[in-house]
Amino acid sequence: MERQGSAGVRVRVAGGILLVAHLLIVGWLALRPLDVPFVAAANLEVFAGIRADLELGAAEATRRIGGGLLLLAPLGVLLPMAGGSINVSTLGSLIRTVAAGALISLGIELLQTGVAGRVMDVDSLLLNTAGVALAHLLVVPACRAVLRRRQERAAARRPVVGVPVPAEEVPQGATPKIPRVGIAP
Repeated sequence: MERQGSAGVRVRVAGGILLVAHLLIVGWLALRPLDVPFVAAANLEVFAGIRADLELGAAEATRRIGGGLLLLAPLGVLLPMAGGSINVSTLGSLIRTVAAGALISLGIELLQTGVAGRVMDVDSLLLNTAGVALAHLLVVPACRAVLRRRQERAAARRPVVGVPVPAEEVPQGATPKIPRVGIAP
């Protein structure tokens, strides 16, 4: 287990608090009932919703697809931040983060089936997961590199074990050892 100072603990706590706050906001946005006269059927055909969005024009498609990408994108940064490790594999971190983002998105989509005016959309699942992956790839490796360099500079400033001791501080000898005493005869 890697050692972290108080700054590492603060980053993990801040990441956890921001993660919970973001999930509460996403839950409120995605799971509140809509007052609509009718509800379309669930979209279980991959890319059908994205194709329909693209047919609405560039501005509307950008708004809808961008919204799907941005909804869970902060998880790509907040999940590793709450984990707090800086010396991990980039690929392993990406896989764990994307898998967690996909599961959260799937949970939201499944919960929407029980909310009035909301239906499941497989394209939302894909866009949310892609947003998590993009945010992770754009932010986390660079931030971890900066944190590793900062940690290495701090380690270089610490005194090194094994440096010659001045003559006035020469050790007096080995510490005496006390033999073990049995408890029972």
